[in-house]
Amino acid sequence: MMNLAYAMGNIPGGGGGGGAAGGDFSFIIMMGVLFAIFYFLLIRPQQKKQKEIKNMIANLTHGDLVMTSGGIQGKVTALTDTVVTIEIADKVKIKVARNFIAAVLQKAPKE
Repeated sequence: MMNLAYAMGNIPGGGGGGGAAGGDFSFIIMMGVLFAIFYFLLIRPQQKKQKEIKNMIANLTHGDLVMTSGGIQGKVTALTDTVVTIEIADKVKIKVARNFIAAVLQKAPKE
C-alpha cells in the first residue's frame, strides 16, 4: 500500500495542470518586450541613419565639398544617377560611385 500512495502524490516541481499555459503566456510577453527593446535601440536608429545618408546623397549639387568613404576630399564637378565626379586638385578629377560619398563637408553657396 505504501508504494501506491507514493505513486499518487504530487509531481516534484509543481507541474500542475494550469501552470503550463501561464508559463507560455509570460514567455510570449517577454519575447515581445525583448523585440521592442531591440527595435527601439538597434533597428530604428539604423533605419533613421540610412534615411539621412540616402537624402544626403540625393541632394548633392555642383560645388559641394564632399568626402568619400576612403577619405578623399574634393569638390563635386559633375553628377549622374550613379557617378559623382570630384575635383581633388587643380585639373585632377576622379569619378566615384554615389554610394561611396560618406559626408558633405560644405554645401555649395546658393546663388
